[in-house]
Amino acid sequence: MTGLTNPWSLVFLEGTPIVSERNSGRVLELLDDGTAREVGAVAGLDPGVAEGGLLGLALDGQGRLYAFSTGQDGNRIQRFTLRGRPGSLALGAPETVLDAIPAGRRHNGGRIAFGPDGMLYAGVGDNGTPDVAQDTASLAGKILRMTPDGDVPADNPFPDSYVYSYGHRNVQGLAWSADGTMFASEFGQDTWDELNIITPGGNYGWPVAEGTSDGEFVDPVQQWEPAEASPSGIAVVGDTIFVANLRGEVLRSVPVPDPSRSEEHYAGAVGRLRAVAEGPDGRLWLVTGNTGSFYGTPRAGDDRVVTVGLAPR
Repeated sequence: MTGLTNPWSLVFLEGTPIVSERNSGRVLELLDDGTAREVGAVAGLDPGVAEGGLLGLALDGQGRLYAFSTGQDGNRIQRFTLRGRPGSLALGAPETVLDAIPAGRRHNGGRIAFGPDGMLYAGVGDNGTPDVAQDTASLAGKILRMTPDGDVPADNPFPDSYVYSYGHRNVQGLAWSADGTMFASEFGQDTWDELNIITPGGNYGWPVAEGTSDGEFVDPVQQWEPAEASPSGIAVVGDTIFVANLRGEVLRSVPVPDPSRSEEHYAGAVGRLRAVAEGPDGRLWLVTGNTGSFYGTPRAGDDRVVTVGLAPR
């Protein structure tokens, strides 16, 4: 699929790929003939937020679509019923799951995903104000955990709080291995990008530490220089974590049993990679991120969704 403008997230409904476009707010279904059809658009986006807009998507067990977006009053998570069948889907009216999530011109996070416990997780950036990441009273610079209806789970690590982990700069990817281990990718600043194992109540150090520390904080299981990485969306398939990288323009594979190692694949093949997902066809689906910002250099046909073999070569 080609001709997309700043696509950000990809999920599958009954085998049909659904993509978010960050700046337009459009939700698209990708059809078998290689075209995209608009399912609907998320309204009320704040056009003045450079790294905001319509960001992460997630689907619950009832096929309802959850969307993280930047509105006039901050970031929010909304839920939409998808009416009709694939090929003729329509977006229902929004229901607010959680709003008033701190927002800024940059570092909004935006990745959402359902965990194996049935809870909804959301990565929220520090909004360009690093110190808030260490303040557990703020939702910025955190990974949040909530019920599908937006309530605080009783077993969250901080009483009556959505905060699941803190000390994050800008979490971009969330995924779980078969044994329930939670992984998250994170943009660093000048020194290290990170892949972390997330534990309830864990402090990941930002802005005091970037990358490994002196033991005061939870250290990443792997780190990369930002010019070689900028890890965005991630997916776990079997015993492998796949990491889409923006500045690095590469797909990395990381073995779950030893997440300190990684291999590079498809370097520079399609440019910046925003998201990766396992498709119903047994292949990896990659979303590029070359349009819609001053970071990327669009190529002919960008942006695009491409599929590659599950075992990279």
